[in-house]
Amino acid sequence: MNIQLIRNATMVIDYAGKKMLVDPMFSNKGELASGPIPAKDWNWKRNPLYDLPISVEEIIKDIDFVFLTHLHFDHWDKAAENALPKNIKIFVQDENDKKAISKLGFTNLEILGEDSNFEGVKLSRTKAQHGKGFILKLAGQVCGMVLQHPTEETLYIAADTVWYGEVEKTINAYKPEVIIVNGGDNRFIIGDQLIMNKEDIYRTHQAAPKSKIVVIHMEGVYHNMLSRKELKEFVDQKSISNSIIIPEDGEKIIL
Repeated sequence: MNIQLIRNATMVIDYAGKKMLVDPMFSNKGELASGPIPAKDWNWKRNPLYDLPISVEEIIKDIDFVFLTHLHFDHWDKAAENALPKNIKIFVQDENDKKAISKLGFTNLEILGEDSNFEGVKLSRTKAQHGKGFILKLAGQVCGMVLQHPTEETLYIAADTVWYGEVEKTINAYKPEVIIVNGGDNRFIIGDQLIMNKEDIYRTHQAAPKSKIVVIHMEGVYHNMLSRKELKEFVDQKSISNSIIIPEDGEKIIL
């Protein structure tokens, strides 16, 4: 298994001989608006905050399929729409997202189920909760994915979710050896957190103490509140640094 963090939530994952692109945001630095609501620290910077670490051509080379957890701007943008071939296989979370992507001209779409498959790799849709309190209604629906294959360890992509009961249920049901969590503690000036914070990451470790946890979705957009430096200090204090991997943009992790 080879996981390459590109930037924010965008990843390329080599799994059982298949290459998957997750949540592509390919815009150049500052090309996207800052959003309608300021971040918790009144940050209005334009997105994304950093350029891609490698070229779009290199990212999409030999991609077998795409997984879109949802269609927020920092997970799917116009640049990705323009870069990807219209016949590429794309897994989406529901009929609404399927219709939206279909209208853009993409023709090979499938709604991810609990027992989906891509050329021998089992793909299972998992539940996610994109926030707490009233902000959850504004954030909308999202899903994660579990990948399984006889030659690989089980991989759980939690996606944009906070820690809650369904994440624990997924861990207990699939017993993933590798878990990827979005851990930037995203927040607006109103409402609660939108994705995992450092305490949520610690709860994930407690639920799966033998698993490797890869933390992404950090420092890429204006409302990410948790920095890599702060998280590294936190996991050191908790003495769990051997279990938590915090990649830099462009970094490859071989597991």
